[in-house]
Amino acid sequence: MSIAMTKRLALRELIPDDAQSFYDLNSDPDVLQYTGDNVFDSVAGARSFLANYVAVYGKHGVGRWAVISKEDEAFLGWCGLKYSEDTKVYDLGFRFFKKYWGCGYATEAAIACVSLGFSTHNIPKIIGRAMEANSASIRVLEKAGFTFETFFDFEGEDGVIYKIQRQ
Repeated sequence: MSIAMTKRLALRELIPDDAQSFYDLNSDPDVLQYTGDNVFDSVAGARSFLANYVAVYGKHGVGRWAVISKEDEAFLGWCGLKYSEDTKVYDLGFRFFKKYWGCGYATEAAIACVSLGFSTHNIPKIIGRAMEANSASIRVLEKAGFTFETFFDFEGEDGVIYKIQRQ
């Protein structure tokens, strides 16, 4: 079931059957370069993560969603909103297979997620975090309407926080 649709994309909840794609995505060192995340030990580890992740959707109504091409139903990556219990802030995140970089999919998915967050979930503010060196992700945030808010420590690296507020 789709959470959101755009001209080229369908966003839906991540499911355990996405494990191979999720594992492959997180196995690419270029994809993980600016994330601070670790590679899954195995496809089974990715499946277990995804099986447990389902609870996130019920708890906050949002989460990271699979981004699927409407043209060929390929799993392109993920994009979505995550609520932080500690900071009480919603964060936009995204990650795509390298072969889809530069195609506008991240921006298209990000805009859909922000719209969903504001219109369906009445979220007043969404932030996006990135390592300062990750100019591609910063461009996606800017194209999606985010503006610079502040700098922060991103796991020992220079990080930036961008924000967008509901009108």
